[in-house]
Amino acid sequence: MSTDRSARLVRAVEARRTRESWSAYPEAPSRHPGGEAAREAGLKAHESRLGGRFDLPEHPGSPAVARGEVSPYTGEPLGVAYPVASADEVYRTALAAWPAWRDATPETRTELCLAACDRIYERSFEFVPATMHTAGQSAAMSFTGSGTNALDRGIEAIAAAWSAMERVTPHATWTRGFGTAELSLDKRYRIVPRGVAVVVTCASFPAWNAYPAIFANLATGNPVIVKPHPTAVLPMALAVAACREVLAGAGFDPGLVTLAVDTAEAPVAKELIGHPACRIVDFTGSAAFGAWVEANAFPAISYTETSGLNAVVLDSADDLAPVLRAVAGSLCLFSAQMCTSPQNIFVPRAGVRTSSGTVSFEEVGEALAEAVRQISTVPRRAASVLAAIQSPATLALVDGLRDRGTVLLDAAPYEHPEFPAARTSGPLLLATEDPAVYGEERFGPVAFLVPAEDREAALRTASADARDKGAITAFCYSVDEDFVGRAEDAFALAGAALTSNLTGPMPLNFSAAYSDYHVSGLNPAGNASLTDDAFVSGRFRVTQSRRPAVSHRR
Repeated sequence: MSTDRSARLVRAVEARRTRESWSAYPEAPSRHPGGEAAREAGLKAHESRLGGRFDLPEHPGSPAVARGEVSPYTGEPLGVAYPVASADEVYRTALAAWPAWRDATPETRTELCLAACDRIYERSFEFVPATMHTAGQSAAMSFTGSGTNALDRGIEAIAAAWSAMERVTPHATWTRGFGTAELSLDKRYRIVPRGVAVVVTCASFPAWNAYPAIFANLATGNPVIVKPHPTAVLPMALAVAACREVLAGAGFDPGLVTLAVDTAEAPVAKELIGHPACRIVDFTGSAAFGAWVEANAFPAISYTETSGLNAVVLDSADDLAPVLRAVAGSLCLFSAQMCTSPQNIFVPRAGVRTSSGTVSFEEVGEALAEAVRQISTVPRRAASVLAAIQSPATLALVDGLRDRGTVLLDAAPYEHPEFPAARTSGPLLLATEDPAVYGEERFGPVAFLVPAEDREAALRTASADARDKGAITAFCYSVDEDFVGRAEDAFALAGAALTSNLTGPMPLNFSAAYSDYHVSGLNPAGNASLTDDAFVSGRFRVTQSRRPAVSHRR
């Protein structure tokens, strides 16, 4: 392994152990080693792909335009043609490529996975417009959240896989007495990869979950079939291309990583997952399909992240203004098209206690609406924070909820300063106490202010929803340490990560690689966690062989 990559691996392993802050790559675009030339080259490369054929040398299938890819910023189709292959074709390709990779050492596989991450980072400015014009993220989020932060999650998975494999000793001499004889056996232990993995990615944030899955699979010796969402193929095609180039450059068959492109009208995910050669499934997306994956993937093992009811419990604060600004910021961030965005904000009917008196439920609603308005109605600020709406279905969802509660702030588009045709929307904020309204995930710019009899009832309802319906994150604001402690206990048992009393510049729902466990696997929001040991250890098994070494009488 090269000195640089060996040092990076050691640092990643250490960061996983200490849970401290560390990143493999600079987050600021200005610190990219390619500078302005790389930015210009990336944009030019993106523009040259529009309306053309995406080149994946030696990939099975015939080119076909992904008609679901329409830019949320321009309203124009990308018109990119990708190789479209049948399930049997991509499985044949993966299985043919597998033997040499399966037999490669963990050191070799780990180094090439790190090299693929480097290749993706080098091409960051190609991924930025690809992510913007499919997922709808802002340029900044495309570079960091879907770029450097997502790569950190990938490297975290590589480090976890390395640590898990390193714990398996390759040889041992075992000696034991049997009666008057002493027997010694030479034992050999082999890491045996499970088999072909299918990685199904979502539309709004594909890279963040795809990179950990892709590299956890590759590092442990498994071929990967990437099945992107039909409206967000290009970012995943770029990642697949980078992996294939690195593998081929090292003498391995690029068929170890393939792309399975489908359409909304003719989906292929069930066929891929039900294929007799499927051994691993990584899925990010809806709760309904995630439940199908968990129930039907066998004999493959599945790792899922789906959806949930992320809640805020407002009890008390010294100063309510920064609390509401923090909540408003997370309601606006990428128009709440994130699995960690809060949705249900529980407030005691009697109001929120502050150092200057109690703020009534109605006043909390008015102040929160104003805090959101300060972001969502200022075009340049809104463009950097809210970005664009990935799917037209999200706007239809928002429209269908307006009459389901008291409108505290209506959803309204903002005028994007660079893309006049951008599909945009500020959050819809409703007051409601109807569980039929707030009791299921509404993915997109929608939030509910929910009155509770008191803070204990708010905590009971929010934690029960997390336990029974799923939640990845939860948030609590209280000056009472005992109440915060009870909230920590309640959400821990419900399997949701709790953030308490956080205000300031960091988004509430920011999840840090190497430090924050993303999803617990303890509630219906998903059965896996990024990236604990369980996320990697099941992707390989250990077999053994043994033979006599020494046998003699005492």
